[in-house]
Amino acid sequence: MCGIVGYVGDRNMESVLLVGLERLSYRGYDSSGIATISGGELSYWRTPGKLHELEKVLQNMSIRGTVGIGHTRWSTHGEPTEVNAHPQVSTNGKVAIVHNGIIENYLSLKNKLSAEGFLFRSQTDSEVIAHLIDRYLQTDLAAAVERAVLDLEGTFAIAVIAENQPDRIIVAKKGSPLIIGVGKKENFISSDIHALAPHTKEIMYLDDHELAIIEANSVIVKKINGAQVTKEVHTITWDEVVADKGGYDHYMLKEIHEQPSVIRNIISKMVSPDNALIFDKLHISNGDLNKTNRLIIQACGTSWHAGLVAKYMLENYARVLTEVDISSEFRYRHMLSEGHAIVAAISQSGETADTLACLREAKSKFFKVLAFVNVKGSSIDRESDGVVYSYAGQEVGVASTKNYIAQLVTLYLFTIHLAVLRWTLSKEDAVKMTNALKRVPDCIEKILSQVEKIRAIAEKYAYSKEFLFIGRGVNYPSALEGALKLKEISYIHATGYAAGELKHGPIALIDKNLPVVCIATKSSTYDKMLSNIEEVRARKGRTIIIATEGDTSVQHLAEDIIYIPEIEEDLSPILVAVPLQLLSYYIALKLDCDVDQPRNLAKSVTVE
Repeated sequence: MCGIVGYVGDRNMESVLLVGLERLSYRGYDSSGIATISGGELSYWRTPGKLHELEKVLQNMSIRGTVGIGHTRWSTHGEPTEVNAHPQVSTNGKVAIVHNGIIENYLSLKNKLSAEGFLFRSQTDSEVIAHLIDRYLQTDLAAAVERAVLDLEGTFAIAVIAENQPDRIIVAKKGSPLIIGVGKKENFISSDIHALAPHTKEIMYLDDHELAIIEANSVIVKKINGAQVTKEVHTITWDEVVADKGGYDHYMLKEIHEQPSVIRNIISKMVSPDNALIFDKLHISNGDLNKTNRLIIQACGTSWHAGLVAKYMLENYARVLTEVDISSEFRYRHMLSEGHAIVAAISQSGETADTLACLREAKSKFFKVLAFVNVKGSSIDRESDGVVYSYAGQEVGVASTKNYIAQLVTLYLFTIHLAVLRWTLSKEDAVKMTNALKRVPDCIEKILSQVEKIRAIAEKYAYSKEFLFIGRGVNYPSALEGALKLKEISYIHATGYAAGELKHGPIALIDKNLPVVCIATKSSTYDKMLSNIEEVRARKGRTIIIATEGDTSVQHLAEDIIYIPEIEEDLSPILVAVPLQLLSYYIALKLDCDVDQPRNLAKSVTVE
């Protein structure tokens, strides 16, 4: 989940590294640091805290050099302190490394190296890498890195510089993402494309068990403990930039307000003027899709909630048995590959470690793999049989908002496509469903016009110690997502439940102090949901109800109520998500929490 960046060339080293780290800060922001070589001497600077703390340290310095590496950290081993920040350096201070991943055998390596006299200063697993390279280093840095990584168990993307070879960076990869940016008389490395986009459109994807020697005028890639390989240079044809906040106080709020335009963009790319659906990167034949009798969705966090919503639609319209698993659980159970099954992976970043591991496990068992991803060129994108892009654009806020909406929309369109292929949905009904989707952006804009009302409700309940979110049917996952958003950015304990489960235990929690967010939009389970809200009110629970415009039946059950426009039940989770996002945002704002970069979290989870 950490971000790494590196540069070889004649530009201002400090600016390249710091701009790169700023663009990677969503991957971790516990601490940061850079290392450069100038005049044959390795120097490094690092500090706990967010990137601006490092910028303070460097503000009165002139950082020189033509080679450098940088790191922004999400802590795994060791607290976020200066000594645990990266770069980690060898005992003699002549080798510096940055690392993303987890070294599983670091303790045995540490004990062995300590016995040989190597001095450990940090509590990280990464420090062993610097000492191992130093141990094997004679004259050839690449050979030393290659020998060192053969000793490592776990996952890693590393970048290494050393005083004895001040004109190159050595990188190696296993299980964590690493990209090489190719320039003219300069080259770059990064954990993802975002840090490279301002400098070059030409990139190479380093694959697992590969090592690269990067100099200003050359990039040589070889298999670890193997032969040199030829890598294809890809040209980025999409514009991926980190925009400013556009007048909004936070990226999260900006991205919530971008959701109508995101949906319109998806429709423009995936729905033709005559309402035909366009899946140009699906690459799984209609015959294989038509034969599918089991779809296994695996994802993490918010993406998992999107998968749960999709289950209702896929089983209802495409008549395909659909399972939805948390990736970290799915990967460790025995997958049965009988019948015509497809494994679907949902991920914003396309680098989510557990989701990627499940994809690879599924392919090893000869499943077809379909990915729903936002980041083009990511590992999940490149390794899947077929891909459906989310088209959400870059999402800077750590708590997913517009990408969740984009996932719901693309899963909805895929459901229509699959149902038509399987003859379980007529083309006429498919057109009706597509036309219904076209109304959604306007509906969201109508909800966004209520922000001051939602803000007032949020501030009323902001100091509550816990929340309960309940929903039924297709909006049960919405309850889970609403609870997750609140936990992520406000640090308030919140739990989502299927409303029918209240009487099976959770109802014991309800008292006069507990806010209960009830999703009671018009649906096939509406009457049942009203009964559940009655149960909450009978125990003096404080009800915040999300209901459909024009519904007066729920008013007597609500302490506070938020209305959404009337919409087809299948599309209601898209609309419901918006007031839940705003409720969480304004509660976090009232509590003075860091909305865009909440504690302990990172945008892209690339470690197990």
